[in-house]
Amino acid sequence: MFTIEIDPVSRKKYSKAYDRVIDEIHKGNTFLLNLTFPSEIKTDTSLKDIFHLAKAPYKLYSEDKFVVYSPECFVKIKDGYVYSYPMKGTIDANVPDAENLLEKNQKEINEHNTIVDLIRNDLSKKAKEVTVTRFRYLDKIKTQKNEIFHTSSEIRGKLPENWKENIGDILMDMLPAGSICGAPKEKTVDIIQQVEGQERGYYTGVFGYFDGENLESAISIRYLEKKEDKLWYRSGGGITFLSAEEEEYKELIEKIYVPVV
Repeated sequence: MFTIEIDPVSRKKYSKAYDRVIDEIHKGNTFLLNLTFPSEIKTDTSLKDIFHLAKAPYKLYSEDKFVVYSPECFVKIKDGYVYSYPMKGTIDANVPDAENLLEKNQKEINEHNTIVDLIRNDLSKKAKEVTVTRFRYLDKIKTQKNEIFHTSSEIRGKLPENWKENIGDILMDMLPAGSICGAPKEKTVDIIQQVEGQERGYYTGVFGYFDGENLESAISIRYLEKKEDKLWYRSGGGITFLSAEEEEYKELIEKIYVPVV
């Protein structure tokens, strides 16, 4: 049986950063900010074994450094169309009436809407006919401790004929991914760098492949790294004026999992 012991970031440290974020929201400098922290975990399973055990649409392993098992697509390009799948909204599937609670939670609705609008804007820089083709659909993920629901949307745009000549620009214009920073992007990233107090490194970056015709990429979330012989799992969530600190702290911990089923 695969197990991990979690020693989450202290509530005191989280509260200090959370209060600063709320202050920046009240000042009008940001209206959505993805606040993240590393939590120490202990397990007898190696990073390589976790990579093979994890069930996820996107996985990446860097030997003895980190493993990613991401559920979130960043950008997909197929048949001349570019797609993005922002993921915002998480709940423990064992909570009574979990699906309904997540779908009707006003904070989660506002947060998801904000990110969908942000991604639509990002895609519009390089694509035409940008449309939300699926809105706030739920996926269930089984983990080593429970099941959780994630909320995502699908956004699509039509690329110009010569898009392959500008693939680097397409990706760079969308970075950093809206779902792991917030809005407005530039100012929100500045605030993140101040309140988190450390570089994210590869965490919340992107990875993927391009075969000359189609592109598939993912966001580096559900991220476990090794530093100084310790294992650290990075997680967090979006903060808005409707957030409650207790719920946001719980969400950070809820996202510490390995999808092994």
